[in-house]
Amino acid sequence: MLVHTVFFWLKKDLSADQVAEFHIGVESLRGIRSAEAVYVGTPADPPQRPVIDNTYDVCLTVILQDLPAHDRYQDDPLHQAFIGNFKDYWEAVKIYDAD
Repeated sequence: MLVHTVFFWLKKDLSADQVAEFHIGVESLRGIRSAEAVYVGTPADPPQRPVIDNTYDVCLTVILQDLPAHDRYQDDPLHQAFIGNFKDYWEAVKIYDAD
């Protein structure tokens, strides 16, 4: 199993409509066949501690069977369209992959 987690920091000057479009775009990644599960969320509001980073705007977690499935996910037209359509919406992105 491979867990692909992506944190997005959106540009501060996006309109509410653009933020909504971005969320729809992230949700569209559920349609990628090599993804066994897709979770999308925003920062939770637990009690603050020094080890918590809640500065991101959107978190995407994708569960994949293995590295080849990850590679198919990366090459999938839905993923490529998401990047093409929304890469100008984020100011930073950070990815963590774990197996």
